[in-house]
Amino acid sequence: MAEPHKDIITSDVLILGGGLVGLTLALALDVHGVSSIVVDPANPADILAPGHDGRASAVASGPYAMLEAIGVGARLAGKGCPIRTIEVRDGLQKKPLIFASDPHEPPLGYMFENRALRVALHEQAAQADNIRLMMQDRAVEVDRGPLGVVATLQSGATVKAGLLIGAEGRQSPTRDAAGINAARWQYDHSAVICMVEHELSHENVAHEIFYADGPFAILPMLPGNRSCVVWTVSREDAPALATLPEKAFLAEMHRKTGGLLGQMKLLSPRSFYPLSFHHTAKITGERLALVGDAAHGIHPIAGQGLNLGLRDAATLAEVLVDGIRLGLDAGDAQLLARYERWRALDSLMVAGATDGFVHLFGVGGKIARGVRRFGLNLVEHLPPLKQSFMNEARGASGDLPKLLHGMTL
Repeated sequence: MAEPHKDIITSDVLILGGGLVGLTLALALDVHGVSSIVVDPANPADILAPGHDGRASAVASGPYAMLEAIGVGARLAGKGCPIRTIEVRDGLQKKPLIFASDPHEPPLGYMFENRALRVALHEQAAQADNIRLMMQDRAVEVDRGPLGVVATLQSGATVKAGLLIGAEGRQSPTRDAAGINAARWQYDHSAVICMVEHELSHENVAHEIFYADGPFAILPMLPGNRSCVVWTVSREDAPALATLPEKAFLAEMHRKTGGLLGQMKLLSPRSFYPLSFHHTAKITGERLALVGDAAHGIHPIAGQGLNLGLRDAATLAEVLVDGIRLGLDAGDAQLLARYERWRALDSLMVAGATDGFVHLFGVGGKIARGVRRFGLNLVEHLPPLKQSFMNEARGASGDLPKLLHGMTL
């Protein structure tokens, strides 16, 4: 438990939530001299332990350039598997839609174990001059007013800041307390996630195979004979898969992949996560900004959930740094309006596209399959359309903040 604090702690911003997006934002602000207090209820000994989170995340090349620019890249060197190619199939069609980076260009992205990302961010934050990380603590009372933000923490500390940032994830109490509405629904899907070892090398290829009952993704990890499987199944089938004997489970995975990587064996327990969607009507309020899953939670169909949050962090960091350099307060309404405008279209387009893919590929029957395959072939033969999908996969579409180009501000 954090020790009680008697003094008032002041900072430019108060970030509630020290997950991957919250800490990335704090570090992006730190390198530009903007101070933050990050409050998170988790125990570091738990969340940094090897067995805490068996999931992995794709970090697109744009957000990874930001991690390098803010000093985290050196801590991640050699820990992420480059994604050089993405192959998309409707079922086990023989000719997939292929997105490939040129050999002289950066990869489309990198696959990291979530723990590797979390450890790197915590280590970097611990050495940052402008970050005060308060773990095992939480805000019990928050007052946002014309003159600033005042928060009372469970530890007894009082925090004063110019801006409150909600980064607590999908169940954000900050969002709910602000009365910000969100469109939300549950998918009739759960994601089965596990690490596997396979007979053949993945050759840095990510596979996305679409079935009517949900997509099946095989995502390359280090070393070359290891991958992360994200298998979307109907909710009613998830309990059966949880108890399926390992040999039968592997046989079903082999059938789903068509033997693309040869025989497989499990390297981790199977984890199950119910899937849902939410998108807020707005991402700002009086002296308030939302980032990451606090603002939008999407289906993992294209691996864009974390990247969407990292784009939020890059955008908000640029807006705040620009404003503070001009002498504005971090919670100035003009700055928040700029952040809202900048992120509105991109976040809505990505959320809408992923939800659309879920429904498009969830339709069974020969006619629907024929339409999908025609569409995939059309993308393959229209270079401008294919390039736009490539840019989205890289996290390099639209009006990008400088950090996503790998530049500091």
